[in-house]
Amino acid sequence: MNERTFEEARQTCDHIIDRVGDVFVGNRLLLRKLLAAALANGHVLFEDYPGLGKTLLAKVFSRAIGSDTKRVQFTPDLLPSDILGVNVWRQNEGVFQLVRGPVFTNVLLADEINRAPPKTQAALLEAMEERQVTIDGETMFLGHPFVVIATQNPIEQEGTYPLPEAQLDRFLFKLGTGYPANREMENDILLRRIQWQKDDPTDDMEPAIDVEGFLKLQEMVETSIYVDHVIVDYITQLVRETRDHPRVAVGVSPRGSLALLRVSRSLALIHGRDFVVPDDVKMVVNDVLAHRIILNIEDILEGVRPESIVEEILEQVPAPTELARRTP
Repeated sequence: MNERTFEEARQTCDHIIDRVGDVFVGNRLLLRKLLAAALANGHVLFEDYPGLGKTLLAKVFSRAIGSDTKRVQFTPDLLPSDILGVNVWRQNEGVFQLVRGPVFTNVLLADEINRAPPKTQAALLEAMEERQVTIDGETMFLGHPFVVIATQNPIEQEGTYPLPEAQLDRFLFKLGTGYPANREMENDILLRRIQWQKDDPTDDMEPAIDVEGFLKLQEMVETSIYVDHVIVDYITQLVRETRDHPRVAVGVSPRGSLALLRVSRSLALIHGRDFVVPDDVKMVVNDVLAHRIILNIEDILEGVRPESIVEEILEQVPAPTELARRTP
């Protein structure tokens, strides 16, 4: 592919981000990370306090990429069959008929995922990792793309169940929307609400791209972005340091290494490049690795946070200063 192809891809990515930003008031870097995760075919967990726009952002993004989207409100009485589907007996026809659940979509919005008990949360494990579900012994494949955008309130909030480590590990990113950065941004939120004359303007949005176009971008990430061996070694060193750190009980698995590699390639495409640079890795290393680290209990009690461990490792591991471009 020539440079013009990657410049067109960059413009398309900018158009998607602009379309999301027309509705969601927030940090543009956050929108870039969300797009990078989706291009890497990864799932995103948003953790923050109620009312900060997590659900709106997920709905706006799925609309911007022209995908089919479904929403599940997680509650304590939600059952796995409410997500996956169930075989229903049709007495008139004398057969069981599968009623598909909301997991059969392109973008699944799992709202307040930590308000459901672990059994229900686990219903998503197979879908998130293998893009398939098994119902009554029959395996069915999900469509492409398939991205889970989940939201959760901090675990200190009442009525929540912490996500198991196995499920946290399946989220490529753990992000937070945060409070508006300044008064002007919060004013903008209120003024847009007056302009929309409704709480949810997503129905009036025009997609920035269709599903076919988005799949082509995903294919470019997978097949057309060069990763030099020094970048691979840099990612490996960062991940291995999490396993050797004295404050860490369980370090990042190879799934975390792969996640960091995939999203670094996505960021290269978003910036119009056909190769990965160290800054692509640095930009997202905390978002990819921190939620996969389990600290020693005594360090948790002392208030140590995984994010500080990742920052410490990032300072200690030297970034490569020279790398090769793709050979023509």
